Amino acid sequence: MIPMPEGARYALRDLPFDLTAGLALAAIAVPSQLATAHLAGFPPIYGFAAFAAGAIGFALPGANRYLVVCADSTIAPIFAGGLAHLAAPGTPAYFGVASAFALIVGAILLCAGVFRLGWIADLVSIPVTAGFLAGIAVHIIVSQLPFLMGISAPGGDLLQQAWEIAGRFDEANPRALILGAAVFASAIGAEWVSPRIPGTLIGISAATAAVFWFQLEHEGVAVLGAMSGSLAQFRLPPIAYKQLIESVPLAFVTAAVIMVQSAATTRAFPSARGASASVNRDFTGIGAANLLAGFAGTFAVDASPPLTGTIAEAGGRSKFAGLTAAALVLALAAYGPTLLAHVPQAALAGTLLFVAMRLVRAREIVSVSRRAFGEFLLILITFAAVILLPIATGVGAGIVLSLLHGMWSMIRPQLVELERVPGTSIWWPHKGETIDGVLVIAFQAPLSFLNAYSFQDGMCRVLRERRTAPHLIVLEASNIIEIDFTAAQILLAFIEDCRRQKTAVAVARLESLRAQEAFERLGISDALGPTHLFHSVDEAIKALAKKPNEFGEDP
Repeated sequence: MIPMPEGARYALRDLPFDLTAGLALAAIAVPSQLATAHLAGFPPIYGFAAFAAGAIGFALPGANRYLVVCADSTIAPIFAGGLAHLAAPGTPAYFGVASAFALIVGAILLCAGVFRLGWIADLVSIPVTAGFLAGIAVHIIVSQLPFLMGISAPGGDLLQQAWEIAGRFDEANPRALILGAAVFASAIGAEWVSPRIPGTLIGISAATAAVFWFQLEHEGVAVLGAMSGSLAQFRLPPIAYKQLIESVPLAFVTAAVIMVQSAATTRAFPSARGASASVNRDFTGIGAANLLAGFAGTFAVDASPPLTGTIAEAGGRSKFAGLTAAALVLALAAYGPTLLAHVPQAALAGTLLFVAMRLVRAREIVSVSRRAFGEFLLILITFAAVILLPIATGVGAGIVLSLLHGMWSMIRPQLVELERVPGTSIWWPHKGETIDGVLVIAFQAPLSFLNAYSFQDGMCRVLRERRTAPHLIVLEASNIIEIDFTAAQILLAFIEDCRRQKTAVAVARLESLRAQEAFERLGISDALGPTHLFHSVDEAIKALAKKPNEFGEDP
């Protein structure tokens, strides 16, 4: 038995499965890591260092045995676009800034895991996520079209780049276009047959062979060129204090995106069937991976849904599968730079176009447009923000928009009047019969400062619409799982106003322990009195509607 980082003991019978899964992962990871490093503004071979740092850094503290942490095309355009304002991509200064940036991101994620902030990942809604992923896909496509066409990259913002590229199609190198299109087609075809087939690796290998065999470098096809195999530096990256401070907001945006994607990935591929995801522990692991990536001189890493799926589908049993793939990738980095020198840049562009296509959640977007048009507008607004604004600003705007949407949903709950289902003790909205002099209401959300005045206005509206004032009001509180100070003051004022109007107030089905504690702490229980808290609506009505009330008058 071999001790493993997960804290469990490793069974040798799992070794063949992990070796097979590791080989499958390496075959798919090689082209994606080369392409993503290129997208991040680094020499492509640095993608191998990022992959190894992700696997090794995550292995000890991380929980999910399938999760693959590596260079990821979702975050690469975000931090590359932001860091380009601090240093020119491809320069030593840029490499230092990007490595230090990985350390900052790692520290943020490590704190998120240690302080159990996994709930933050749930603050970004699915429509907003779909919108900014579609916007990132456009950024990837525009950034890679020049490499696919074999032309120089234009300057300016995204729309200016797209406009200039559209006007230069006649300058495209047809050989580069064919190579890139072939890799793109190979990736699509392989995925259609089986996700286990490394279509991008097959396509890039064939494109590289074509370049070497037909001497296409002399025909204007750009290749990666000579690359150093020495990657590991393991030192604190040099960076100016001013640059460090300026990169912090971008680091928080990038960390937020990593948290959202990582939480979704670890929940989609649980370590065991029916097991709950250890999101906080996985954040700690991804934070450690980013720290290792920063010290190794590479860039920020993220959990990869497709590569994680590769491990799961290939039958991997533990994190040893990812470590096996990391060893194979590092061996290729050490002994394969000469071979990789002939990889055409158009082939990497074709790989990234395939990645961009997969980022667009077309079915999800169509489904939202048909079933929730208001949330479809969120997709469009987020997409437009990522396209029209600097990418990091656009993604940040999308996250803020998601939070505002959540707040908007919180401040719009309805106060509903309940009626008894005939022949039962069930009280339901508009389902049958009422009792003279009794008003049963329900508020369908936690009570907080966001909606307390909506609750107050709803009560006033309901009472105005009644012909006679009720002598008993029962608040059905099963949906009130929390109440804050502001809402408590509104509720206390309502109880006092009812007392002056000689109307009894009762609360039924206050099931939340947090809400019960808040009722005691904020004085609501004292204001109601111990005899006005009930387990059911019927219990409240039987106790108060048929007796003289506390004001000494018949109801």
